[in-house]
Amino acid sequence: MAKSDPCRRNVLVVRLSALGDVAMTIPVLYPVCRANPDTRFIMLTKKWPASMFHDRPDNLMVVGIDVKAEYKGVFGLMKLASQLRREYGFDAVADLHNVLRARILSLFMWLHGIPVVHLDKQRARRRALITHKSQDPVTPTIERYREVFLELGLEAPDSFTRLYDGKPLPVSSIVLDKSPGERWVAISPFSAHAGKVYPLEQMTQVVEQLAQRENYRIFLMGGGKDEKIALRKMAGKKKHVISMAEIKHGFIDEYALLGKCDLMLTMDSANMHLASLMGLKAVTIWGATAPACGFQGFGQDSGDDIQLDMACRPCSIYGERECRYGDYRCLKNIPPDVVVKRVIATIEGK
Repeated sequence: MAKSDPCRRNVLVVRLSALGDVAMTIPVLYPVCRANPDTRFIMLTKKWPASMFHDRPDNLMVVGIDVKAEYKGVFGLMKLASQLRREYGFDAVADLHNVLRARILSLFMWLHGIPVVHLDKQRARRRALITHKSQDPVTPTIERYREVFLELGLEAPDSFTRLYDGKPLPVSSIVLDKSPGERWVAISPFSAHAGKVYPLEQMTQVVEQLAQRENYRIFLMGGGKDEKIALRKMAGKKKHVISMAEIKHGFIDEYALLGKCDLMLTMDSANMHLASLMGLKAVTIWGATAPACGFQGFGQDSGDDIQLDMACRPCSIYGERECRYGDYRCLKNIPPDVVVKRVIATIEGK
């Protein structure tokens, strides 16, 4: 950690959560950094998400920590707050998480006279939406992130386009050249919760139909042992289908690949947001959750969403609740043919 410049304002930005939530900070945080060049921003997140912050502004530092080991519990957060204050001499805290861990960390900053602004979680509106007492959508998460910086008195323009905008795409040894006329489709069939996962049997049918198109190349995205096995089976021996789970890679490789793709087919998941960071169109399948919950990918077109109009949807903000019917019919009842047609129509601009 670098020592702070006493003549420069230093702002701590906190988002200690899942990959997708952290990815959504980038379309807000990068323009904020560029619009406030005399302010240094220190983004505090978990170690794995910290590695996604490529092509970042010069006045942005990213600090990845392990909150379950070195900084576990209240005393661990007290230790972390003390270390951060010594290193950076913060003038303000932008809490983009507003859960117990982030609030405790912010409290230790506030007790030392550092102003703190918390994200508005809109919990009452969320409850009303998923209990179907109201159809009012939750304000998009990205907009609520921006409101935190505005409340701190910072410039927060809505000016993000994509990573590497106006620059060459990152180079990756695992991403080959794209031949003229080829259509590259990234498919991310997984999510953290069952309520957001299109049945793998049906997704396999989607892959099979798309792979039959001679000029289509399919890249299956996923990680972890179980996902790797499932993708290996889904890819089979199909000529034009590659499971990226079989190839060791990092975010720089994913950005290089997504920068060449024509479309991503995804769930309400982190990969939807990674596609958004690269300005890549995403056809997104929604089940237990819905865009109204506030997690639509940045810059994505709602016309590319695939979802069923059902009285029970949405039933969950994050998709973690079990289906009341036990069969996740909100996903199961979406025919593979519908998904394939939407993918092709979006790619071909029809």
